[in-house]
Amino acid sequence: MTIKEHAMGLMLSQDEEMVRQTAREFAEKRLKPLAEKFDEEEAIPRELYAEAADLGFFGILIPEEFGGLGLDYTACIIVMEEIARVSAAFEVTLTVHNSLVSTALVNFCNEEQKKAWLPKLAKGEWIAAYSLSEQGSGSDAGSLRCAAAKEPDGWRLKGGKAWVSSAGIADFFIVFVSTDPANGNKGISCLAVTKGMEGMTLGKKEKKLGIRGSDTREIHFAGTRVPAFHLIGEINQGFKIAMTQLDGGRIGIAAQAVGIAQAAMEEAVSYAKTREQFGKKLAEFQATQFKLADMAVKVEAARLMTLKAARLMASGQKATQAASMAKLLASQTANQVAYDALQIHGGNGYIREFPVERYFRDARITEIYEGTSEIQRLVIAREILRG
Repeated sequence: MTIKEHAMGLMLSQDEEMVRQTAREFAEKRLKPLAEKFDEEEAIPRELYAEAADLGFFGILIPEEFGGLGLDYTACIIVMEEIARVSAAFEVTLTVHNSLVSTALVNFCNEEQKKAWLPKLAKGEWIAAYSLSEQGSGSDAGSLRCAAAKEPDGWRLKGGKAWVSSAGIADFFIVFVSTDPANGNKGISCLAVTKGMEGMTLGKKEKKLGIRGSDTREIHFAGTRVPAFHLIGEINQGFKIAMTQLDGGRIGIAAQAVGIAQAAMEEAVSYAKTREQFGKKLAEFQATQFKLADMAVKVEAARLMTLKAARLMASGQKATQAASMAKLLASQTANQVAYDALQIHGGNGYIREFPVERYFRDARITEIYEGTSEIQRLVIAREILRG
């Protein structure tokens, strides 16, 4: 039993442990042998997403009546950590699909919209993407410029979105657009856009430092017509939807960061036990032992905070502060643990034969997307000052 399995086993229900084991088996058998290939080729075969869908991983948070598993955020982050431990690039598609898009439809769509869209998302027939950021509005999401003009039977979209995870493979996008520019973030609406709509085009695949298997692109709209049926929630209430969804999204990225950190720590432990220097195993040096001990403490603390945030979400309680705390701590932990794991590997950590090099690169994005570490601090400070 690894440190990870022991620690998780102390806190999970029998059903949650079954979900974890299913995710672990899929990750180890199907993703781990290919994770390096995903990184090198900067792509993941669609059939592997289909296999994940067959296990229910695209419908974790979707109610059973719409074809999903009907599980909660705790189950979701358990799956996300296990997948990210092997392939953060594969996991980001799952976490966006589940915690950012599927829950937005569950929480804000009417029954007809749910019936039309959720079954396809739950079965993985559609892969979903979340489109909020733009080149001129990343952290300042309220200043977005992508606009939708009202027409009698729908909307006309003009503008673009940037850094859209899964854009190249997605079939369904929720897009935040300005519908009343004079009112800033109080004039933003949320629209559903499907692949192939006239006037919608994809930019080139971004060449990224890490999570290279994840297809990230810009999307552009040139008079794209979107039916009136595709308005999610109320007009000019999109910013509220975006901010609400970010709590769940941040918990999903926290789980990703914990998975990366766990993987890096495991590699460091394994390497320290076998690598010899000055006639001794690295694990016999106190300096190495101290590094490993600090890694274990940080990973466990990040995991516990992520579980706490997920359980708050699962119980229907406000989780804004807890989500930002989890995301901040877990992303910093992933970067520090990956750094130390690479250092323990020495020169070997700097070459691609050893997976810590990939973990080191993958970890960096966790302090940037779903709100930078600086934004998380602002959110946390705002929450605690409210009392």
